[in-house]
Amino acid sequence: MKQLFLASLLGSTIAMCTAAMAADTDLKTLEAAAKAEGAVNSVGMPDDWANWKGTWDDLAKTYGLKHIDTDMSSAQEIAKFKAEKDNASADIGDVGAAFGPIAVKQEVTQPYKPSTWAQVPDWAKDKDGHWALAYTGTIAFIVNKKLLHGSEVPHSWADLQTGKYKVSVGDVSTAAQAANGVLAAAIANKGDEKNIAPGLQFFTKIAQQGRLSLSNPTIATMEKGEVEVGIVWDFNGLSYKAKMGNPDDYVVLIPSDGSVKSGYTTIINKYAKHPNAAKLTREYIFSDAGQLNLAKGNARPIRAETDLKLPADIAKNLIPGEQYTKANPQPIKDADAWEKTSKKLPQLWNEQVIVEMK
Repeated sequence: MKQLFLASLLGSTIAMCTAAMAADTDLKTLEAAAKAEGAVNSVGMPDDWANWKGTWDDLAKTYGLKHIDTDMSSAQEIAKFKAEKDNASADIGDVGAAFGPIAVKQEVTQPYKPSTWAQVPDWAKDKDGHWALAYTGTIAFIVNKKLLHGSEVPHSWADLQTGKYKVSVGDVSTAAQAANGVLAAAIANKGDEKNIAPGLQFFTKIAQQGRLSLSNPTIATMEKGEVEVGIVWDFNGLSYKAKMGNPDDYVVLIPSDGSVKSGYTTIINKYAKHPNAAKLTREYIFSDAGQLNLAKGNARPIRAETDLKLPADIAKNLIPGEQYTKANPQPIKDADAWEKTSKKLPQLWNEQVIVEMK
């Protein structure tokens, strides 16, 4: 039995080494092809979102890749890929989890599985390699403590309904962050991806009170004082806070009565002018260095759920773990249902929420 076990183990080891050698060879070929292309153009991957700047800087330094980004929403990215086709100006984009399958159905993507593919949980990737979540986010509040008009800092969705401040969620028709903000409110009020009504009812009450702001929660709008309480991904909230002139004026927290956990995936344009550079970008994003870059941008890298341990100096800048434990944020359990619901959301939002604004 021991001999059989050793033989089996030796065979497995040889197979693993052969696979590693093949992967190295493939990566070297990919790197050479990407260097020859010399550039990678992205959409929806700006420097200040989840520290994409760290990745672009590394790709430029290591492989000589020039880079430009045009910031846009998930829906706009897919529409751009489809409209431009062979005249593609973008090679790769970053979209909300619900938009990965949509992009595949629109037939605007091409697959690529990075060498760390096995470390990506099955729930977070397309079996054919068209998309895979590089990082997750949980819907949080970013609160300007100086603009609460005498109210206490809200720690829950229930608190939001009793405050005097305005609440900003953003454009639910184009932004995955905003749509997931509505879903998070629904989950906190006994709804889910099939039943968004509790979330719509929540924001309808805010609108009826005259406290719904149409300002998108961004660094620019917060610096102007246009956002009093914003509903954002946790990594965005932490990044925005760090960039403020007076970061101590802000607090970022997970609502204690529930939230939603989702993520973002790269999509490689089927018509990319720099396809190898786009694939190498995805390869780097899922490497240890690329995953840590995302963590430095306050995002939670997907491989931290399997094999990657975050250094203490990075982990300390994130929201305390007990807030996540208490809120127990829910992942999207039925992607097909959420896709259908999210398509209906813009119309329902206008019909039920916007019409109630004072």
